[in-house]
Amino acid sequence: MTTSVTADTRYRHVGLALFALATGGFAIGTTEFVTMGLLPQIADGVGISIPTAGHVISAYAVGVVVGAPVIAALGARTGRKRLLLGLMGVFVLGNVLSAVAGSYEMLMAARFLSGLPHGAFFGIGAVVSASLVPANRRAWAVSMIMVGLPIANIVGVPASTLLGQQFGWQLPFVLVAVLGLLTLGAVWFWVGPQPVGSEVNVRSELSALARPQVWMALLVGMVGFGGMFATYTFITPTMTELAGFSEGAVTIVLAIFGVGMTGGTLVGGRLADRALMPSLYGGLVAITIMLTTFGWLAHTRPTALLAVFLLGFSSSLLIPALQTRLMDVAHEGQSLAASLNHSTLNIANALGAWLGSLVLAAGYGYEWPSRLGAGLAILGLLLALASGLMDRRTGRTTAPAAQ
Repeated sequence: MTTSVTADTRYRHVGLALFALATGGFAIGTTEFVTMGLLPQIADGVGISIPTAGHVISAYAVGVVVGAPVIAALGARTGRKRLLLGLMGVFVLGNVLSAVAGSYEMLMAARFLSGLPHGAFFGIGAVVSASLVPANRRAWAVSMIMVGLPIANIVGVPASTLLGQQFGWQLPFVLVAVLGLLTLGAVWFWVGPQPVGSEVNVRSELSALARPQVWMALLVGMVGFGGMFATYTFITPTMTELAGFSEGAVTIVLAIFGVGMTGGTLVGGRLADRALMPSLYGGLVAITIMLTTFGWLAHTRPTALLAVFLLGFSSSLLIPALQTRLMDVAHEGQSLAASLNHSTLNIANALGAWLGSLVLAAGYGYEWPSRLGAGLAILGLLLALASGLMDRRTGRTTAPAAQ
């Protein structure tokens, strides 16, 4: 009886800790994507054009790319719980400043500041999540914190966009700041102390960058997800031009994409715990198939909705496996490597959008960005296979990283 009670208590403790981290992921996902739906209101609010307002999105992305490696490396000697609390504090400050920004320059600085904690929070949160469970459940635990992002696309982004359109573009940033404060409290109460070993320092974290397998995993994410972003960037005109949806219905389409992402993240965590590298290969094969057929499926409304769901599902299958793979191959530098994953995903976003725009500028139709994306996914699969072959040639197998 005592053993059972102890096990139940530990399960609740782990569940609450993962919920606290997922709440932070939900807040981050909401603030990242809500700006896209409020560009006209933001442009009017600070007296700029809509194209110029698009730079606000770029400022956030730059913050993610810069902040993830710098914070993870420089914060190596800080206890991980303390670092998570500090990151969420910066996140709250950035969103409060976004809400009160009265000029374009101040808003740009505020969005850059808001983006700084993004990658480090997910990366360090993934390391903490994996440390709370047995080795055979690490990827599942990682998927629990990651699932906050797609849920934000289903609930947080549509709701906050609607509120921003009705009551002012500043309100969503205020609400996100409140979510950040709730996350601060939840992490404080529910996440246990996370001390770092005496051997962990800036040098040990940076040692991850000297490992070829870390770079291979980052390239897999950058190229593989680049294919998905080549399609997703142009999802609105694809759905209106090819499938015949109204612009108002695109919100429902995006929510279906978020549902697919949520399912893919949860299933991907389970699969990665059973067989890490095969699930990575399988995810890339699934993305390739989906992107290859997306252009044809997008021509009718029912098949277009199915394609959007499967696009979200197949791409998210990769996330837990890729995050766990990075933590394994980084050894002493797992916090830095796990954080870098989110920097590379933002690079993949920019890469995919740029390549997709080149295809469209060349005169090809909206069926073609996804076909280009399939080529990128195939390249990602080849890189993943090469990484697995490198493991075999050196006679090493991927083992759970030390916590």
